[in-house]
This record gives sequence, C-alpha cells and structure tokens, in this order.
Amino acid sequence: MSASATPSTGALAGIRVIDLSRVLAGPLCTQMLADQGADVIKVEPPAGDETRTLGPPFNEAGDAAYFTAVNRGKRAMALDLSRPEGQATLLQLLETADVLVENFIPGTMARWDLDFDAVLRQRFPRLIYCAISGFGADGPLGGLPGYDAVMQAMCGLMSINGDPASGPTRIGVPIVDHLTGYIAMSGILLALFHRERSGLGQRVEATLFDSALSLLVPHAANWMQSDRTPELLGSAHPNIAPYDKFACRDGAVFLGILNDRQFRRFCEHVGLIGLLADARFTTNSQRLQHRDELRTEIEAALAPLSRDAVCQELMRQGVPVGPVNTVPEAFQQAHAGHRQMRVERDGYRGVGVSIRLSLTPGEAAGSPPRYGQDTDEVLREAGLSELRIASLRECGVLPRSPGT
Repeated sequence: MSASATPSTGALAGIRVIDLSRVLAGPLCTQMLADQGADVIKVEPPAGDETRTLGPPFNEAGDAAYFTAVNRGKRAMALDLSRPEGQATLLQLLETADVLVENFIPGTMARWDLDFDAVLRQRFPRLIYCAISGFGADGPLGGLPGYDAVMQAMCGLMSINGDPASGPTRIGVPIVDHLTGYIAMSGILLALFHRERSGLGQRVEATLFDSALSLLVPHAANWMQSDRTPELLGSAHPNIAPYDKFACRDGAVFLGILNDRQFRRFCEHVGLIGLLADARFTTNSQRLQHRDELRTEIEAALAPLSRDAVCQELMRQGVPVGPVNTVPEAFQQAHAGHRQMRVERDGYRGVGVSIRLSLTPGEAAGSPPRYGQDTDEVLREAGLSELRIASLRECGVLPRSPGT
C-alpha cells in the first residue's frame, strides 16, 4: 500500500471505499472515513479533481491547498468512466468494495450503465452506494447542478447572515458543502450498521439543498411559529441577548450569555451592577426586547478593557466569551495544539481529526495523493494483469496525467 494510505487499526479498518467524488462534500466525507481507518481509493476522471487547480497556494507536488484539505489518506487512480473499458474496470474494483461515493449530476451513473438499482445492487447486494448532489434526482429542481454559495442564497442562509449595511452575505466557509459531507458520512455509517444486521447494502442520499435548509436553526422554527421573516442581525442572535460581538480596547470579543446567572456574573465583573435592578434587563426575554439599549451599556463598559484579560477572567467565572481571532490566531492557540487540531508532518499541513473514539482513535491519515499515483497498485489488487493494465493505459482509459 502506498505511503499516502497506510494500514490502520481505526474503527473502519477493513472497510474499502471507492471514491468517485470531486470538489468538497464528497471528498470531505471520504477523508473522514479514511481518518477512521477506511481504505479509500480516489478514482479521478481524465481531467482530475478540479480542486487540484484551485490555487494558489499550491504544494510542492503542484496541487492546490484546497485539494490537500479534503483528500489525505487516500490512494489515487485515474479512470475514464465514459468508456466501456473504464466501466468494466470499476466493476472489478467494486468486487472488494464496501462503499461507493459519487457526486455526479443525477443520471450520470445510469448513462454509464452503472445505475445502483438496475445494475450495482443486483451484482453487489452488500454495496453501500452514497449519492451526493445539489437537489436530488427528481422534483422541480431534480437533476440540476448545485453549489454551496448558490444554496446559501436559495435556502435563506444569506438572508440571515450580514447586517443592514452589508445586506445578505455569504457565510465565509462553504458550510453547506461541509454539512453535506458530514451527512453523507453519517448515512454511510448508518447503512454499515444496518448491513451488519441484514447483510444488505443500500442507497444513501445527501443533497446540498436539504443540508442548507436543515441549517436554519432556530430561524426556520421562529418563522414557522410567528410568521415573522427573520432579519439580518449581524453577529447577534435572534433569541438570546447579549449574544453578540463587542469591541474592547485592543480587539473584539464575542459574548455568549445564555442565562440570568451568567448575565449577573458578567455585570458584576465589568461594573454594570446597576443593570441587574433594571426591569429592561432582568430576563432574557426583556433583554431581547431592549437589545439596542443593552448593547450601548456593554460597549461602554468593555471599551477600555483588554480583550485577552476580559476573556480569561470571564471564562474562569463561567461566562462564555472568546476573542475574535484570525485563522492563524485560531490555530496558534495552546488549546488547538493540545487537541492536536493542527497537523504538520512530511511536508503536509492540515486540520486535525475532530471525531474522537477512546478504543479506536482515528488519526489524520497519510498525505494527499498525486494524480493517479496508485493506479497500478489498485488494479493489481483487483486482479488485473500487467498486460491488461498496459492495454488500458495504451487506449487512454487510464490517463497518465490530467487532461490526457
């Protein structure tokens, strides 16, 4: 097995995943499976995964940092699935696979005679097939392509992100893709659990559209109960106050007070003891109705104070508050190091594993693979002869480099 994917004793050791996905949601899902011990074989099209080109910055192998963020721990091969020889080769790979993940436009696999219900389920009854798409295969938007930012706009996320000055604003991380990746992984794990009892695989579906709508907590519930359209609140919370960003002398902090006890401790610490007897601020409901007046009082109290001192002192008293850090500051925190959330080894830098298991701990798997680097190894394991591999390469079913 190549250096990019070493044998594991993680919770998913022995599970083999064929990863046909590109860009973010699918690759993130399969990277998380690899981090937990699965043998993930990334099968790229002739043009390669387009995220390899989404830079700068690029690593020494010429791949964009974006690609390396969601493709570690995998073995990589290239295969032209639009060709009958490529389809036949994939079927051989599936002989020993537990899971297949794809994020093609719905209908693509059927066009290649690789439809789950009509072909794959009949031939591989234990196979778990995970389809990730924008909208699913049917319905008014079925079969259309979907992208994170477009979903943020369509599904109302932008309408609650930003303030009146900025207007609706895209959330700064591809949060819909991220959640879809986690949903896909959860579905795969549920299907694996069901297979242990039934012996049967099944189709798992995750769509960006569903994921985006599911993120609207508590805004959707608020609207369904009140019929009031949620508004732009900047960093504030629609149901809690004070729950917002505030400026200190040397930087901003985020204050997240959920109950009256925390509010009392906060007021006592920053010299706002008078607010505790003010009827406008005695309960969260009252504070919410008078959030503007409350903000004025808090801003005045925090303006002369040091950001770090405020955070350290209040947190020790059980008041949730944190500095508004940059990305470098976030990963330079001592606690990020303690939690091993920054990985650096053998020229690879990445974000650590956020799922922790006590008996079968996962780990950030091997470095992201170069395009097609493990093609021959994977095909030999699937039983293809050297002559057959050479023949597939000669006819172009096994591209040597992206675009060839």
